[in-house]
Amino acid sequence: MPFLNYHHLRYFRVIARELSLSRAARKLNLSPPALSIQLRQLEGSLGHTLFERRRSGLVLTEAGRLALDYAETIGRAGEELMDLMQHQPRGGRHLLRVGAMATLSRNFQLEFLRPVLGRDGVEIKIRSGALRELVVLLHALEVDVVLSNHPARRDSETTWHSHLLAEQPASLVGEPSWKKKRLRFPEDFRDVPVILPSLESNTRLGFDRLMAAAGVRPRVVAEVDDMAMIRLLVREGGALALVPPVVVRGEIADGRLVETHRLPQLWETFYAITPTRRFPNPLVAELVRTFVAKNPPEDRPSSR
Repeated sequence: MPFLNYHHLRYFRVIARELSLSRAARKLNLSPPALSIQLRQLEGSLGHTLFERRRSGLVLTEAGRLALDYAETIGRAGEELMDLMQHQPRGGRHLLRVGAMATLSRNFQLEFLRPVLGRDGVEIKIRSGALRELVVLLHALEVDVVLSNHPARRDSETTWHSHLLAEQPASLVGEPSWKKKRLRFPEDFRDVPVILPSLESNTRLGFDRLMAAAGVRPRVVAEVDDMAMIRLLVREGGALALVPPVVVRGEIADGRLVETHRLPQLWETFYAITPTRRFPNPLVAELVRTFVAKNPPEDRPSSR
C-alpha cells in the first residue's frame, strides 16, 4: 500500500521553490542523482508525475501544483509542531517570545506585557529590530508576536494578522516653561527648536506636511529613530518633542514635562502582528484582548 514519506515532501517543496534539481540539491546538501531518486519515489507513491522537464528548467504539472498545496500545509504543520515542542519549557512553564520594533515606546511595550509580568510559570523573551527583520523571525516561528507602529503587509505566502491595539493623537511636549509661552500651532513655530522622530515615522511625515502647509519651518535640533532617546533628550530641556503621550507618561504625571499641544491631525498607531498558526501561543491572545479592553479607541476627527 503506498504511503507518504515526510522527507520526500520536504525535498519536493524545495525542488518546487527552486525549479531546479541542482539548486535544490545544493540547498539540501544532497547530490542531484540522489535527490532525483527521492523525487521519483514520491511520484511513485502518488501515482503522478509532479514536474515536466523543459529546456528552461522544471515546471510543475497540474498534479504537482495540487501536491504542493498539501505539502506546504503538511510542512508548516510539522514546523509548528517542532517549534511548539522545542520552545515549551519544562515543568509546565510557558514561554512568550516577543519581537518589538526598536523605535517603539518602551512604556507601550511594558503596558502590553504587564498582565503576564511576574506571573508564575511564564518566561518572556524580547527581541528588538526593524519591522522587516522581525516579520522574518515571525515567519520562521522564532517569535510569537511582533509589536509595531505599522501593520505588516500580507500576501499569499505570509498571512499575518495585524491587530490594532490602540491609537493616540501625537503631542508636543516639553519642560513646564514652554507652557507659559502660549505658542499657537503651527503659526508660531517658526524657528522653534523641536526634537522629531525620523522620516520613517508616519507621525513625522504628517508633522512635516502641516509645517509646509502653514509655510512655517521649525528648527530641528535632533532627529531620532528611538522613542526612548527622544524621551531622554526632551527631559534635558531646550526643545519640544513630537511624541505620543504614552512615551513620556511618567514625566507628565510627575510634572517634569507638560503637554503643550495635542495634535489631533496626527495619530500614532500600535499593532500586535501574529501569524496564522494551528497552535498559537495562548498568552498572545490573552494580552491582545486585555490591552484592547483597557484602551478603547479615541474619537478621531471626521476628516481623518
